[in-house]
Amino acid sequence: MEDKMANLKVIKRNGKKVDFDGTKIAIAIKKGFDSVKDEELDEPKYEEKDIHKVYNEVIKKIEKNYEDKITIENIQDLIVEVMRKKHYEDVADSFSEYRERRNISREMFFDDKKRHKFLKTLEGLGLKSAHEEDLKRENANIDGDTAMGTMLQYGSTVSKEFTKAYLMKEKFADAHDAGDIHIHDMDFMAMGTTTCCQIDLNKLFKGGFSTGHGHLREPNDIMSYGALAAIAIQSNQNDQHGGQSIPAFDYFMAPGVLKTFKKQLKQNIYDLLDFSDFKHFISMDKVATDIDKLKTIEFNVDEIFAKYYNESDEVKRLFNMSYDKALAKTDRITYQAMEAFIHNLNTMHSRAGAQVPFSSVNFGTDTSPEGRMVIKNYLLSLDSGLGNGETPIFPVSIFKVKEGINYNEGEPNYDLFKLSCKVSAKRLFPNFSFLDSTFNKQYYKEGDYKSEVSYMGCRTRVMGDITDPKNEVTPGRGNLSFTSINLPRLGIKHGICLGERNKADIKGFYDELESVMELVKDQLLERFEIQCNKRCYNFPFLLGEGVWTDGEKLKPTDRLRKVLKHGTLTFGFIGLAECLKALIGKHHGEDKKAQKLGLEIIEFMRKKADEYSEKYNLNFSLIATPAEGLSGRFVNIDKAIYGKIKGVTDREYYTNSFHVPVYYNISIVDKLKLEGPYHTFTNGGHISYIEVDGDTAMNLEAFEKIVRLMHDNNIGYGAINHPVDRDPVCGYTGVIGDVCPGCGRKEGEGVPIERIREIKCAR
Repeated sequence: MEDKMANLKVIKRNGKKVDFDGTKIAIAIKKGFDSVKDEELDEPKYEEKDIHKVYNEVIKKIEKNYEDKITIENIQDLIVEVMRKKHYEDVADSFSEYRERRNISREMFFDDKKRHKFLKTLEGLGLKSAHEEDLKRENANIDGDTAMGTMLQYGSTVSKEFTKAYLMKEKFADAHDAGDIHIHDMDFMAMGTTTCCQIDLNKLFKGGFSTGHGHLREPNDIMSYGALAAIAIQSNQNDQHGGQSIPAFDYFMAPGVLKTFKKQLKQNIYDLLDFSDFKHFISMDKVATDIDKLKTIEFNVDEIFAKYYNESDEVKRLFNMSYDKALAKTDRITYQAMEAFIHNLNTMHSRAGAQVPFSSVNFGTDTSPEGRMVIKNYLLSLDSGLGNGETPIFPVSIFKVKEGINYNEGEPNYDLFKLSCKVSAKRLFPNFSFLDSTFNKQYYKEGDYKSEVSYMGCRTRVMGDITDPKNEVTPGRGNLSFTSINLPRLGIKHGICLGERNKADIKGFYDELESVMELVKDQLLERFEIQCNKRCYNFPFLLGEGVWTDGEKLKPTDRLRKVLKHGTLTFGFIGLAECLKALIGKHHGEDKKAQKLGLEIIEFMRKKADEYSEKYNLNFSLIATPAEGLSGRFVNIDKAIYGKIKGVTDREYYTNSFHVPVYYNISIVDKLKLEGPYHTFTNGGHISYIEVDGDTAMNLEAFEKIVRLMHDNNIGYGAINHPVDRDPVCGYTGVIGDVCPGCGRKEGEGVPIERIREIKCAR
């Protein structure tokens, strides 16, 4: 057959003619068939005979219809035609999609106009500073002006174009570029990384772990516990594109406190007995054995060591003195460990040294003496600030509020709740999560920290698991990816703001919202398939060390579907306030009908996510989008299309998620009452911010009252933003006007006053 086509020439896309080679056609067809997998078996769905069937038919058609020349496009058309004729529709679709992606890629690099635009983007990264080039500021914890930061941005820019050309259906890329949706962290799609994870340090520390460059032994004192916790966060950041969270920091650090105390107690008893020459009468081996059996740092010394006294008051005094000294020393070392942990997370870098890991820690519910010592000293270290008194940005600290544990006077950790309010009033952190909110309380099991809902810095929440309802826990799970929907645009298109109608087209709005959610659902599933087709060895720490649930059960070459299914695929949204304004002329802070409509919209989105969860047996969820920068991207695109619309596109940003606009004058009580119900629907994550003027550290009673208002209004996660100033000359921290209360110097004299007005999401 091929002898008959010996004179047949193939015309390539650049116009060059080459001899016909049937082998290349066979390879192209094989790649098309190999791309379609049997999901259960994780192997190609079709056999060699299927490939030969299509190949032979394509060759026959070429022999019959082409004598001297044929184009590459003609050959590809024939391949798709035969695949469909032979009823291999799924293979034909996959082959066609790949062909289209290749065409887009060629346009990017060989079309003069598109290539010029692409190169201009790269030029901006290389020659402009971060304050001139938006792309360099896309991730707030990456310094876009450094060499490594710029290198990451080059890689990010090229990766996005590769993703659009090769990995993503054209309709998804078009929707993103048009501003209908925003696909977060698109540059990491090719790598198949997941977004974030809640790290179980207990599991990781047991027996030690490896970062890929040597094995770290199991930690045996609180200093090592703190150091290894920071290393774990740094290492896991290199396997994911989002943040790292410690869901129960106090519980995880408590064993380190006990180990340190035992060391100190042994050493103190030995030193005092040796100094007093009692060591000849008392066996230190037996004393050490008794100490090793201790379960807590708080105990009655006489009950444990009376057998060594032999009615000697002096020995009794030495044992009690040893205990007191060991307890005090352990407390000091714990403070140093917490201080070092905070300093580490504000100075250590990941991703080629260009990014401070985005980290968060949750704590507040461990009532053991060891856990309480961790919480206290962590808060005191946070209160002290960094080396020059600066307010630490990382980790994002989150105090878990729970009735019966720390919320009411007389409860075991009530003093620590009071301390957390005092520190937050000065340092902006900790934020507060509320385990008694209806949607968090349903998972809570007394005494089981794994059942306590935790949050990842910005607001991400991962708890429910439709794939395994009996194992709905926080540690070892996280978000897989999320994509946000431009709600204001839908409001503009179907509302009254353009003057094209007197009444909002609510049906049209919901129809299009459902259509966009269908699009996003398909895009999330497409990305999920890319993630699932990666292998365990691609993520040596996250999966190889078992940080992600069941990762340790995988073989290095195993694919990831059976473990990634425990994560969440998430719909995000932004600008509910502007959406309502566009639809009916008022936002939910201004009008009860707008609030009712706003809740209906978000409930509609949540119900759709739940429907997808049932249909696909995957954890689809709804998040109140944390991306602060996205609000500017969407409004700029919409402003270019629709112009300035009062109350909608006339600012430089859309309001974050479901928040009542910051520019709208509303009381704290009313704001929390309005925003609280939205937390119930946003199971993928949420936060409510309260903006306060003045020095909150001078009015702790008012500060605590706001936290309690959050609790009473069914808020899941809340933060209080307030002014934080610091004079770098004298170190005074607080609200500073024109004159520093610490040293009396005036604004403008010497080094500028450092002023923080709010801390929001860094991604």
